[in-house]
Amino acid sequence: MKILELAILAVSAILLLTITLWKRKSPAKLRDIPALTRLFRTLGLSVEDGTRLHISLGRGSFLDSRGGSGLAGLAVLRYIAERTSVSDEPAVASAGDPALGLLAQDTLQAGYQAAGVEELYVPTTGRVTGLTPFGYAAGAMNISQNENVSTNIMLGHFGPEAALLAEASDRENITVIGASDDLAGQAVLFANTQDALIGEELFAAGAYLGAGASHTASLTVQDILRWTIIVALLGGAFAKLAGIF
Repeated sequence: MKILELAILAVSAILLLTITLWKRKSPAKLRDIPALTRLFRTLGLSVEDGTRLHISLGRGSFLDSRGGSGLAGLAVLRYIAERTSVSDEPAVASAGDPALGLLAQDTLQAGYQAAGVEELYVPTTGRVTGLTPFGYAAGAMNISQNENVSTNIMLGHFGPEAALLAEASDRENITVIGASDDLAGQAVLFANTQDALIGEELFAAGAYLGAGASHTASLTVQDILRWTIIVALLGGAFAKLAGIF
């Protein structure tokens, strides 16, 4: 089984590298996702209004499968950090995992460097607000309620505790844009956001925000793997009906 997993990983890596090089020469055509369109709009409005964006990265650990959603959130954080670095109220990020918190600080600093204003970077804009699900939510709620936040962007691993963040945002009339790789968290966010990101759209955010050709290529790789699985399932079902297996 491990050999099969390594083979899939190797094929995916080769596809990603090949398509990344191809995408750099050919602009991508992406379908419209209302939630990401709203994100573009709220980003511009926050800079004009002097309000803050809060990027909640969840509590995904890089030691298991939950780390992928955290990396997707960091890609969005990098984009937002660069564009709000000179704002009166720069973006702030919260995390529920120590490693993710350190990466959030590093990503914020990289955004300031890209904007040419590294001297304005303040390390406390990237924070670990708690190490348990509800401890993290309580700390993140405090940011939303007391730091002039206009939009909560929740991209990462969230469970039922997402309801606390969504409820706190609703009480303060704060826009919520979010997605989770956990079904419970996704259900909460779907019910509490006007335009929800569904399923793998969480991992598409970097491509839509122009994080790089590799992010756009990853969408094509996802489609290739998805259709490969579909064909394999249909082929297996046909073989079973035909008595081959």
